[in-house]
Amino acid sequence: MASIFEELNVRPVLNAQGNRTLLGGGTPSETVRALMDDSEEFYVNLGELMDSVGHRIADMLGVEAALVTSGCSAALAVGAAAIISGDDPANIERIPDTTGLRSEILIQRQLRVRYDRCMTIPGGKLVEIGDEDGTTVDQLDAAIGPETAAIHYLAPGDRNAGALPIETVIEVGHAHDVPIIVDAAGQVYPTDLLSSYVKMGADLVAYGAKYFGAVNSSGMLTGRKDLVDIARTHSFIGFEDSGLRSFGRPMKVDRQEVVAVYGALREWLTMNHEDRFAAYEIRISSLRSDLAGIDGVKLSDYPSDGPAEGLFIEVDADVVGKTAAEVIEELRKGNPSIWVREHQDDNGLAVRMLTLKQDSEEIIARRLREIFS
Repeated sequence: MASIFEELNVRPVLNAQGNRTLLGGGTPSETVRALMDDSEEFYVNLGELMDSVGHRIADMLGVEAALVTSGCSAALAVGAAAIISGDDPANIERIPDTTGLRSEILIQRQLRVRYDRCMTIPGGKLVEIGDEDGTTVDQLDAAIGPETAAIHYLAPGDRNAGALPIETVIEVGHAHDVPIIVDAAGQVYPTDLLSSYVKMGADLVAYGAKYFGAVNSSGMLTGRKDLVDIARTHSFIGFEDSGLRSFGRPMKVDRQEVVAVYGALREWLTMNHEDRFAAYEIRISSLRSDLAGIDGVKLSDYPSDGPAEGLFIEVDADVVGKTAAEVIEELRKGNPSIWVREHQDDNGLAVRMLTLKQDSEEIIARRLREIFS
């Protein structure tokens, strides 16, 4: 019987890149899928379900409050809206019109990414601070003014040298009564990262739930209860059960997704991660053996600092006759298409195991040997 992808004439992908939205995010475990299937038996008041799951997540993480969203970007959007509007129903209903409201969100130049634009959906105005040399405390302090609604921070904060650490940003922001909203999308391991930013003093923190085993279209917002409650009003469920015409109606999640976030987080927090990395190591060793002895190819653990979850393949283009980028392109052109993580600066590529189906590394090894030969 043909697979659904064959029927639709779409090439299947062996995902050795990681939890990337473009590739479908991730694959929930059998346990999580069983919970999702169970949720199909009955319909449910989604408001009750959202609130119950939010309370359970907050208890598991030891934070004040949590809200399931349709991804990290949606969490940032409703979080920014909550900060801008406050709890005034009139302000909530006129978002994204922020006339007369504080709506500027400060972002360090070193921590800019494409995703931060999601905070403009509710009318936030992004204000970049810092310069090519970095961002100083004085620059941050001077940038805070009467129009400043919040300060954004991209965790873990070491994207580029020169960025102020989150502890400093929290201290400066709170000295001016300005809340801090953190994009911690993939900061889920070690597991204490799921609560540490809030415990440092960040007011709102957004995560992508795909990174801890939920579905692609799910995330969560954690932090101060007063702000999370307002964010809920801005979200699709607030539109449905509060009677207010809030902006977040398009960012809907279904009961299966809400249950998946709960089940995946519970599983992620209780699993033996040492066993998880040990299983990766077995597969990494197998791939390393299959690729050993190829001229112009150097193999090492990935990442180089911390538990290995993949194999890094450095390519000497002068010896191999093609660059790492060309190797990556050839991998993608095949059927199944193989996606790996590119590292142009190191002229290499990484084969990551966390989203790669068991034994698929053997297919990747064969394809790479063909390409290198």
